[in-house]
Amino acid sequence: MTTHLTAFPLATWERDGLKAALRNAKLPFGDVDAPDHLFWRFETDDLIPAGFGGLEIRGEDALLRSVVTLPPVRTRGVGAAIVAILEVEARARGCRGLWLLTTTAAEFFAELGYGECDRAAVPPAIRTTTEFATLCPASATVMTKRLA
Repeated sequence: MTTHLTAFPLATWERDGLKAALRNAKLPFGDVDAPDHLFWRFETDDLIPAGFGGLEIRGEDALLRSVVTLPPVRTRGVGAAIVAILEVEARARGCRGLWLLTTTAAEFFAELGYGECDRAAVPPAIRTTTEFATLCPASATVMTKRLA
């Protein structure tokens, strides 16, 4: 099923909804107020809140993060649509590679073209992000996708 979404950039002062969604999904939210983190809220064509997602851009690489689909629209392709929009955004900002950490969604991201990789392969600029360095456990699966 193809899901059409509209993305709305979140200002730092309107991130409480994102924090609540991440908390409810048991995902890290400790650093979402950082002003250099880019986050969006997503709505369906009929203005139903659908989810959130974000990027931390570090040169030609970005950390894909905080992708969360809201419960009323799960299993409808919303997560894949969010990731596709974030990939377009990363390309538009000059990124050539996306990286992510997950403890529960490796299969989902693999279906979207992400491959598992060793932590040692992650660029230093991504490894030093708060999410990578402290928020996600060392047991999290590291995945990547080339955009160029």
